[in-house]
Amino acid sequence: MQSKLRGLSSFFVLVILAFCGRSAAAQDWFRTAIGLDANKPRLAIADFAARSEAAKSHASLFTQVVRDDLQLSGILEVPSPSFYPPQAPSIPAELKPAIWIDPPTNANFLAFGNLSESASEVAIEAWLYDVRNPSAQAVVGKVYRGAPTDLQVRKFAHQFADEIISKLSGGLPGVASTQIAFVSSRSGGAKEIWVMDYDGSNQHQLTTLRSISLTPRWSPDASRIAFTCFAPSAGLTSAQICMYSLDTGKLVSFPRFRGTNITPAWSPDGTEIIFSSSMQGNPQLYVSDINGGRPKRLTSANGASMSPSWNPKTGQTVAFVSDRAGTPQLYLMNSDGTSETKLDLPDKGYVIDPAWAPNGQLLAFSWRRPNDNYDIYIMDAATRQLVELTRDQGRNERPSWAPDGRHLVFESTRGGTRQIWTMLADGSQPHQLTTTGHNESPNWSPR
Repeated sequence: MQSKLRGLSSFFVLVILAFCGRSAAAQDWFRTAIGLDANKPRLAIADFAARSEAAKSHASLFTQVVRDDLQLSGILEVPSPSFYPPQAPSIPAELKPAIWIDPPTNANFLAFGNLSESASEVAIEAWLYDVRNPSAQAVVGKVYRGAPTDLQVRKFAHQFADEIISKLSGGLPGVASTQIAFVSSRSGGAKEIWVMDYDGSNQHQLTTLRSISLTPRWSPDASRIAFTCFAPSAGLTSAQICMYSLDTGKLVSFPRFRGTNITPAWSPDGTEIIFSSSMQGNPQLYVSDINGGRPKRLTSANGASMSPSWNPKTGQTVAFVSDRAGTPQLYLMNSDGTSETKLDLPDKGYVIDPAWAPNGQLLAFSWRRPNDNYDIYIMDAATRQLVELTRDQGRNERPSWAPDGRHLVFESTRGGTRQIWTMLADGSQPHQLTTTGHNESPNWSPR
């Protein structure tokens, strides 16, 4: 994706989309531009063979997780197992390519293997073969060994799926091993920081502040999460920047500043944090080191500035939201606070939650147009051309990009309550991740 949307090509892709109203042809152009080619190879995943009765449950789990991961990848077509031949290989010597190439499977690739299990260890042998070039070496061949638990088997399945995606997408890894941080009120009403696997499994609570936490943001090395917290001190409770260490499982000390301090964002190199603060009056953007030292003011306009997003590719540009013109709108500036520019949209309304794509060219954000609800849009920052991803499906906010640039996570009320959803970056394959309580403010981890 990082190399496909360049210069004039991005201009023509998005102009076509803007004037053709998301026609099928225009949709294909855009999906190709973000690395989601409509011509997907077909990859079958045979049932992994259990070498003993004790291994059956985990063999089935491993198979299903790999299938789900590859289906959600957006770059592969996974035929239904009902189309598969009755005999599945468990080792390469048993592979019969012709029966997988023939209809109705019509496979280009086949993943298969076996699983052994004892009371102390699970061992998984996993292969991927190009069945249309059977004389070639295995595309992927791995052996996974670890604790015989559901959590570990899921982890191995995610790793195998990511290895397949990497091989079939020119080296760009998949996101099956990534995580999503989010805010949930399911544990007694307080809003705490939670984390889950990218597919919604393994949801677990991180913080126990018994207060309100908002806007979690992963550090570039995934070792910390910065977030907005309402922390009491000396009898007063105010919005402050909090920091949680995944390494220690505890909060990391971060200074309290006067006023309201919210919406932190990391620099791409992980050495600085931008946040909004009213320490000197109106909420403005400040930058500090990751320990809160030497805060420096970046914006000085009338009105509030907040929700910064640092360009992850260049490190030189920050997108943010300001109501200096009357309503919340989208702005760009250099990372030192110079050259502020308003990104004009073709209609009025409110713009919130900007998020840079990993390629540093596309911006996702939530926009409430007049007489409409909040929906997710993508803008090419250079050409200002727009693509609308959601419509007439509740309120959709807080987009965050996956590190592969092919997926987005966001919060939505389309099911009646506020929940976390993912979708491909062209708006297709929406998938609900949370169901319990109210859940919001998702942020996708780096690799």
